[in-house]
Amino acid sequence: MLHGLWRYVVPLLFALWFANSGAADLIVEKKTHVLSRFTTEGGRTLRDVRIGYETYGTLNAAKDNVVFIPHMFLGSSHAAGKYRAEDAEPGYWDGIIGPGKAIDTNRYFVVSADTIANTNARDPNVVTTGPLSLNPATGKAYGPAFPLLALRDSVRAHKALLDSLGVRTLHAVAGWSMGALQAYEWAASYPDAVARIIAVGGAAQSTGATIGWTNAWAQALTLDPKWKGGEYEPGYEPEAGLSAAIQGQLMAVAHHTWIDAAFGRRWADAAKDPRIDPASRYLWETQQAAIGKYFAGIVDANSYVLAIRAIQNFTVGGAETLEAGLAKVRAPTLVIGVPTDLLVAESALKRDVDVLQRRGVRARYVVLEGAMGHLEGRYGIVRLADTIRAFLDE
Repeated sequence: MLHGLWRYVVPLLFALWFANSGAADLIVEKKTHVLSRFTTEGGRTLRDVRIGYETYGTLNAAKDNVVFIPHMFLGSSHAAGKYRAEDAEPGYWDGIIGPGKAIDTNRYFVVSADTIANTNARDPNVVTTGPLSLNPATGKAYGPAFPLLALRDSVRAHKALLDSLGVRTLHAVAGWSMGALQAYEWAASYPDAVARIIAVGGAAQSTGATIGWTNAWAQALTLDPKWKGGEYEPGYEPEAGLSAAIQGQLMAVAHHTWIDAAFGRRWADAAKDPRIDPASRYLWETQQAAIGKYFAGIVDANSYVLAIRAIQNFTVGGAETLEAGLAKVRAPTLVIGVPTDLLVAESALKRDVDVLQRRGVRARYVVLEGAMGHLEGRYGIVRLADTIRAFLDE
C-alpha cells in the first residue's frame, strides 16, 4: 500500500483516483485467524501462525458469493474501505470494491488476507506472522531463521482461512501484481473451487527481467552495513538500504512518461539550482526519497527479501515449466495488462493467455491504457470497471 504519503507526494495522482470514487467509505476492521500448525512447501513447520484479513459485504446462505483478493508486493489485506472515517485514504482497490462498484459488495462477500511474512510488518495494522514475530519455540523473534516461503504457502494458508469460514467455492479470485501471481496459484492448486480469475499486471511465471529487477532491489538493501545477514536488532533496521531499494522499485513501477509529465526537471526548491549547488535536488528526487523513507519505516527487511525470493521462484502450480503449471488451470481467466508497464511486459501476459487458449481454457487479454506503467493496475483499474463487472457476471 502507499497509504497517506501518496496524497502528499503525488497530489495529481490522488486527484485522479478520488475523482473516480465518490461513494461513502466502507468502514472495515482487521480480523485475525490462527493456524495452530502450518507446514511450508519447504517442509518447515510453524506454530500459531496468525493471518490478518479483512472482509467486505455479506456472505450469503449458500456461501457461494465469495471473491478473494490476494494483494501485491508491499501491500496487505487492506484492499478497500477505511479503518476509521478520518483515515487519509482507503484501501488500494477501493475504486472497484464496494457497494455498486465493479466488485459489488451488495452482491459479493469479498475477502482479502495478508501473505505470510507480509512486508509491511511494522505497520500496526499488519498482524500476520513473519520474521518479526516471536517464535513460540524460542521466545525470540524469528529474524533470518524464518523459513523460505513460496507464494503457494500463502495461498494454502488463505485456503485454510476460508475453510474456517465455511467457504468451499470462490466466485472469483482477483489480484494485481503479486496478487495476480497468487490468483493463478489459486486456480492451479484448487481448480474445483475457483470459478474464474482476474490477473492484473502479473504473469504465471516470473520472467528473467522480473528476477533482475527484484535482485537489484534486494542488493540495495543487503549492501546496507546494518543488514548483517538479517541479524539486525529491532529498532536498528537497515533503513537506508530499504529506502534505496524502494526508490529503485519505484522506477520500475512508475513509467517515465508519467514521471516526466508530473515532475520533469523541476527543482525541489525554486531558489536552489541543482546545476550549481551539489546539495540541491530535483523535485522527483525528493519525492523518491520521501516514498523510500516512508516505506523504510513500515517494511521489515527480512520480510522484504523473503517476498522477493517468493516472486523470483514463482511458476504457477509449483511446476517446472510454465506450460505444465498452466495445464492445472481450468478457470476462465481475464488478464489485464498495461502497455507502459516496465516491470511486467505485455508479452509475458499475452503468452499466458495463448497457452491457456491452446489448452481450451476461456481466457482473454484486455489492455489498460495509461501513462503510469505498472501502477495503472492500482490507480487506473477503475477505467476497466465495466469489463471486470461483466466478467464476474459471465
